Amino acid sequence: MAADARVPADGAVPADRVVTADSIGGVLVDVTARAVAGRAADDLGEPTVVSRARGFAAAAEDEALARGAARVALSVEDCKRIDTDAVAARIVGQYPDQPYPAVVLGSPHGAAAHLATTLGVPWLPAGFELTVRWPDGAVDDPEAAQRHGAACASALLGANPDVSVRQVHDPVVRGPAAGTTISLFVRWRRLPPAYRRLLGRIRPGGFALTVADSRTWPVFGLGGGHSFQLGGPTSGLAAAEYVRPGPDLVQALRRADGDPHAWLPPAVPPLRGLGEHAPEPGFEADLRDWPAEVRRHRIAVARPGALSAAVAQTVRAWLVESGKTGDRLAVGCGRLLDPGQVLRCGLVPYWCEAPLREEVAEAEIWVAGSPPFRSIDVLIEPPGRPSAVVAPLRQWDAVAWFSSQRAAVDRVGTRSYPYGTLPTRHASVVLAELRDDLPLPAPLTPGTALERLRRYGEPVGLVVD
Repeated sequence: MAADARVPADGAVPADRVVTADSIGGVLVDVTARAVAGRAADDLGEPTVVSRARGFAAAAEDEALARGAARVALSVEDCKRIDTDAVAARIVGQYPDQPYPAVVLGSPHGAAAHLATTLGVPWLPAGFELTVRWPDGAVDDPEAAQRHGAACASALLGANPDVSVRQVHDPVVRGPAAGTTISLFVRWRRLPPAYRRLLGRIRPGGFALTVADSRTWPVFGLGGGHSFQLGGPTSGLAAAEYVRPGPDLVQALRRADGDPHAWLPPAVPPLRGLGEHAPEPGFEADLRDWPAEVRRHRIAVARPGALSAAVAQTVRAWLVESGKTGDRLAVGCGRLLDPGQVLRCGLVPYWCEAPLREEVAEAEIWVAGSPPFRSIDVLIEPPGRPSAVVAPLRQWDAVAWFSSQRAAVDRVGTRSYPYGTLPTRHASVVLAELRDDLPLPAPLTPGTALERLRRYGEPVGLVVD
């Protein structure tokens, strides 16, 4: 395998083409690497055709977006030429080559990116998402999607035996693109060589903090190299709504010219497993076996809001102890976050995984139970679809209304809500308008962060080993 993503193995797909543009894991690497290097994320590009096709556009645009998503996706033949070690090397290569007091690894979570930024250390994902073309695909045929995904996974696994492939077929989240492309989550079974080299740069007595998404979901083919999910925890729907189509799935299928009556899950019963973002057991086992001079801890996340609340409280305490006010809050959502700008402004960060009623309600409860914030800025990533599970704008407004002086909900994100798509750099543009709170404090120490994550996380169900 190639050791450097900039010099791919003969015939290998360049590493920067492999990871799905605007996938949450890719975005978190982009923003955290810039923050650790002391830069804003205002250079990140516009949303790609893949991201625009994830949700729903105007009806006349749906078919064109789905075709466009297929054009920029990888082919089955490309899967044979993917070098997952090169992808890991490209991720590591975005961070400064220097010693670190810690590394944060694991499942993609915006609060983990904020935590890593506050510590001044890299965040490394336990896997990555890629998108593959599905010629003659059908959004309403999950069995056909599984067969095509198995062929793609076989091609990829043949060249990369140290990974697993989790396929997610979700017309609700991906919209019409679910009928022209398939989405594969590639997860390392072992620490890739580039990660090992970076972990070797942790100072003696430093920390490796693993964030592990512990949400479960029915999985077909659990235990093999290729496994398959219908929907997932990030949709906001119950798993049963993907078996007997609920209103959201029916609407998604109809918008993509699919037939809800043709929808048939795979015949083999699924097993209850961990969702697509959970690290592989072997990946975590490699970390546990790391030399004793690196202290290893695991943060199990059963609800995204639990980690968001614990990190927000941890950062707030650090700001106050550093002589800052700690009374200005920034609520990010999905891909709309810029940890470097949040740090520059001396803001407390809270992250919602998606603009869902349940997620925003958790944010409301946390803000209501916290000491008052003088200002609250809210950034909303539109979900691309209307739904009973999507938070209405008045619920987002309610989060901001808890401020004692200034309540600001970004109106660019609300103009066409719940439709529309915004680039990650929009968060940088909005946050750049806020006043600086310089100089920056000395980075939070990993030991203090761990102690406070335990203290603040236990009451909300966060498990820190």
